[in-house]
Amino acid sequence: MQEKTTPETTETTKTDIEIEGMTCAACAARVEKALLNLQGVDAASVNALSGKAMVKYDAHRVPLEALHQAIEKAGYQVRLPVAHATLHIAGMTCAACSARVEKALATLDGVSAVTVNLPGEMARIRYNPELVEPVQLENAVMKAGYQVIRDEPEDDIDPSVMALQEAGRRVRLAWALTIPVLIWMIPAMFFDLVWPDHHTMHLGMLLLTIPVLFIAGKETLWSAYRSVRHGMANMDVLIALGTSAAFISGLLSFVMPVDNYAPIAAMIMAFHLTGRYIEAKARGRASEAIRKLVELGVKRARVLVNGDEQDIPLDQVQLGDIMVVRPGEKIPTDGRVVYGQSSVDESMVSGEPLPKTRQIGDEVIGATINQQGLLHVEATRVGRETFLAQIIRMVEEAQGTKIPIQVFADRITAIFVPVILALAAFTFIIWNVFPEQLASVAAIAAPYIPWVNLDHSPLTLAFFATIAVLVIACPCALGLATPTALMVGTGMGAERGILIRSGEAMQILRSVKAVAFDKTGTITEGAPTVVDVIGLEGDKAMVLAMAAHLETDSTHPLARAIVNAAGEPPTARPRLEEFEDHPGQGVSAVLEGEEILVGSVRFLTSRGVDTKQANRALEELTEKNQTVVAVSRAGKVLGLIGISDRLKKEAPEALAILHKMGIKTILLTGDNQKTATLIAREVGIDDVVAELLPHEKVEAINALRREYGQVAMVGDGINDAPALAQADVGIAIGTGTDVAIAASDVTLVQGELTGVVAALRLARHTFRKIQQNFFWASIYNLLAIPVAMLGLLHPVIAEIAMAASSITVVTNANLLRRAKL
Repeated sequence: MQEKTTPETTETTKTDIEIEGMTCAACAARVEKALLNLQGVDAASVNALSGKAMVKYDAHRVPLEALHQAIEKAGYQVRLPVAHATLHIAGMTCAACSARVEKALATLDGVSAVTVNLPGEMARIRYNPELVEPVQLENAVMKAGYQVIRDEPEDDIDPSVMALQEAGRRVRLAWALTIPVLIWMIPAMFFDLVWPDHHTMHLGMLLLTIPVLFIAGKETLWSAYRSVRHGMANMDVLIALGTSAAFISGLLSFVMPVDNYAPIAAMIMAFHLTGRYIEAKARGRASEAIRKLVELGVKRARVLVNGDEQDIPLDQVQLGDIMVVRPGEKIPTDGRVVYGQSSVDESMVSGEPLPKTRQIGDEVIGATINQQGLLHVEATRVGRETFLAQIIRMVEEAQGTKIPIQVFADRITAIFVPVILALAAFTFIIWNVFPEQLASVAAIAAPYIPWVNLDHSPLTLAFFATIAVLVIACPCALGLATPTALMVGTGMGAERGILIRSGEAMQILRSVKAVAFDKTGTITEGAPTVVDVIGLEGDKAMVLAMAAHLETDSTHPLARAIVNAAGEPPTARPRLEEFEDHPGQGVSAVLEGEEILVGSVRFLTSRGVDTKQANRALEELTEKNQTVVAVSRAGKVLGLIGISDRLKKEAPEALAILHKMGIKTILLTGDNQKTATLIAREVGIDDVVAELLPHEKVEAINALRREYGQVAMVGDGINDAPALAQADVGIAIGTGTDVAIAASDVTLVQGELTGVVAALRLARHTFRKIQQNFFWASIYNLLAIPVAMLGLLHPVIAEIAMAASSITVVTNANLLRRAKL
């Protein structure tokens, strides 16, 4: 490590920096020199082999970012550490709030990505833990004027439930005082009945309005104040200004020629609080999928310790602990059955109502229900690694993502409130400057609209129109249009065993024009068996034994079928040399000086084996719809093994529905052309691309994209990883914990092809709701604001319409639950 002489008072900080692109000692020397040239760096040691730089520096004289910049200027890349955090946030009331939180977090050094979910009241942050700490993230949210809800003790009431109860109390208080105001005001407005006199009536309505605004509506006013104090404006600012203007008109009415609109302020606030309460309940229904998943988990587990049962909290369960699960109880965490046999209800992860038989050696999933027998289960996954935890994390991530149409909506809502404030000011000015011209326009509608009264003073008419503009405008509907529908859609998917990773994946899924399928484990059951053996240069037993000898340690389904068919191997077997696995083709080895090949006929041919003598036998097996594995020794074909895998019973039905939906279907397989064509014909697949190696499947996906447009690939999530990654949407299909959740955009837990149909329908229904929501939110604002500026909209009607727009959007999203998948 090279060091520089530094003053004794230097406060030294040590850090390790991971660097990409260094290939030799000269690279390391170059990086080291670049770091030591910085004022404040005391020592630097760079290792090209490990790709790391160890640096001692004075953080007061040189920030960590300067070290990174020096490395990048030297021509190398810094590999930054990445961490993720999820914050639950209280106090966000509209899209402007979520935009402010997003901005507050994004401006922190070290934060690389932020998405804020308004309906879910959460923020997901990707950040560099070396530059920013979790407490700084929380502080940024709180400085923006919102609260961070930390995990509560399990015995406490859910904060969202408490917030809803408090909102209900505010609504009841508001209406308890607003109804007397209405009883007083309506006879005076429509029948000129004043009791006991004008002065007492107006003073009484003003006094009743005060607690409605400043007690029931306190949170709205505080939210508006916090928003303005932080240099931004949210929906609450519009409500606060509208109600304040109406209330001030009531005060001015005693000394100036202006009508008393204080009762209108009470009505606006009462309707606003009611709308928020209904919206919160509807948003709660939209996010209930996550809540249901969390509630599925258990709090405690019964484990065996030295033969005795002990009841412990779930978070104390360790890998390898033996859990005791009695009939009717939930399995505490993912594990493997080590004793007993039972039926287990796994509907919570698969949507499949029929219980599954589980016995010794079988995997079981945490939170599923043991129905019959006593089970002892060894814990194999705990905490964040359990299947349920992964599902919850995946659904939360999907609900927190943003799709392009939502990014566009966020840009609109970011400027929406300032624009409305400008329009309200403009409305107030023009009604005072050009009262006669505007009154002549309003006069056209006056015979049809009872609340248009042009006998009022210009100041009164200006107040009337300005208040209506302030309370009619609604960015909330635009901000809720996408995330609410996505929350309902991804939640519905999770309940049915369809796990969708992101909103973007769902958006692409609804536009898919072609779906490519792998064969083994996707179209077929994935449990192949040997059904035919043909000996050419040896007897059947020898052909099968030779193939099994080479395939003993392979995990490929075809290899396992061969090994199982061969039975127990002899105790003494000749030793294999130069064994080599050829992915997607076969295996090779040298036995007693001669090369042995086991794999496809194409593989044998590529290795110089003359396979002509096997043509007739090959044709015989492929006509029976069998996958053929050939065995050769010393350049001669010993024989062929025919393997059959049952088709999934739901495959023809699922493919038929896809055709009705206008989707092209293609089979991509490493099997021979004839077998693949027969299978495709049997299930109803349009096209076949056969005899593909793994990398050739990737090329096939690209070719399909050029021909059809966006392509989905359906595979087992493990063997088809490259093709799944290459497709516009990768759909992994499997069963239970065997599914690689992280390997795909969409995961079908149940393992049935009808899940592909359900996923496509879900995506289409979800985006239809998003489009409907955007239409109603946009058309509402485009039509309502000009009408309000012309003085044709009563402020109370405006507030009712504003509240209704948000409720309509959230309710429409919840109607997605009625969709038939």
